[in-house]
Amino acid sequence: MTNLSFRRASWTAALLPLAIGLAACDKKTDAATGGGGPITKVAAPAGKAWSDVVVKTPEGGYRMGNPEAPIKLVEYGSLTCSHCADFAEKSAAPLRDTFVASGRVSFEFRNFVRDPLDLVSAQIIGCGAPESFFALTDQAMANQPALFEKAQAAGDAAFQAASQQPEDKRGAAIAQLAGLTDFFASRGISRDQTQACLANAKEAEGLAKRTQDAGSQYDIQGTPTFLLNGAKIEGNTWEEIKAKLEAAGAR
Repeated sequence: MTNLSFRRASWTAALLPLAIGLAACDKKTDAATGGGGPITKVAAPAGKAWSDVVVKTPEGGYRMGNPEAPIKLVEYGSLTCSHCADFAEKSAAPLRDTFVASGRVSFEFRNFVRDPLDLVSAQIIGCGAPESFFALTDQAMANQPALFEKAQAAGDAAFQAASQQPEDKRGAAIAQLAGLTDFFASRGISRDQTQACLANAKEAEGLAKRTQDAGSQYDIQGTPTFLLNGAKIEGNTWEEIKAKLEAAGAR
């Protein structure tokens, strides 16, 4: 994806093992989930769709849908993982408009940061309102080819220099080189917002730590990785995840 010398550039001591240790997006899981009968749909609050109900969770993710949904799907995903982008492209509309809209399924995305571009993108998206999270995440996924092209065109020397900036300036330097500042400015995250968010080194460290903690807790070998009602499940394509949701009663 990104060139190796850039991916090996450390952001913080906590992020470095992730940048060099998760070279592939693919993963295999062993956990299985049981099936059940069809679950009755749950009506959304008056005047709302369940897809409009988005909150930030204590785990640092963003959840869309009925907070009491009997089927809870969680994705650990990376904004620079091509498999995650493929999943987002295929799943966004049916997951939102069929499964979440039914009130039977909630969907939570938790950033599993793999490299500095991923980390910077996640920080900028987090600058926006919760309601904008999923749209911005899907757009960032779709922008991967342009992002990588821009990053590679900047050259190793420029990224090395950006990576050596003080922590409160590093994110802004990388975002500018990779075109992320302009990309998100055109989608409602102002340049001032981006600058302020990327100056927050504590948030960058928090994203890295949450990634490490989740990796250990769920034995995450790559992205995307999915949890269904708290248990890691096998499969990382929309076709596989859709079948799991249906088997759990979302049909």
